[in-house]
Amino acid sequence: MTGAGNRPPIVVVLGVSGSGKTTVGKAVSERLGLPFVEGDDVHPAANVAKMAAGHALDDADREPWLRNLADRIRRSIEAGEGLVIACSALKRRYRDEFRAAAGSRLWCLYLAVDRDTARARVSRRTGHFMPARLVDSQFETLEPLEPDEPGMTLDAAAGLPANLARVWPAVEHHGQAR
Repeated sequence: MTGAGNRPPIVVVLGVSGSGKTTVGKAVSERLGLPFVEGDDVHPAANVAKMAAGHALDDADREPWLRNLADRIRRSIEAGEGLVIACSALKRRYRDEFRAAAGSRLWCLYLAVDRDTARARVSRRTGHFMPARLVDSQFETLEPLEPDEPGMTLDAAAGLPANLARVWPAVEHHGQAR
């Protein structure tokens, strides 16, 4: 798989908890033959403990997490590799930090979902630190993709096969579809 300038893309699958980032990210990673990073695994232990206790993260909490992910992107770029990351990336400035690391190779896939669906999905998960009561805080922080950000928005409730069928041609053209 190649992206901007025949170089493998850096794909960030983003959205609130319960939008399906991990499921979609793994499928995109497999299809494109790129390594996959689960953003939740990169959180410092203090962030995980804070969320597990039912407290939303603030920008200061997110800084080391964003820095870790941006460093992972830089390592992929330096190695000439692509990457798929599943992470919330809720604010434009978070995505800008990734864009600073990846340049034109960054392509975002925003999984849009309504609050009720996200809350229901999170409440059904087992073994995850994010409680359903924090879903609202993510919607309060969320800044959907803007028209000038390379990527596309998909309805997370549309189902995996339908959404993936739209992703392949879009990522091939590296953000030409919106």
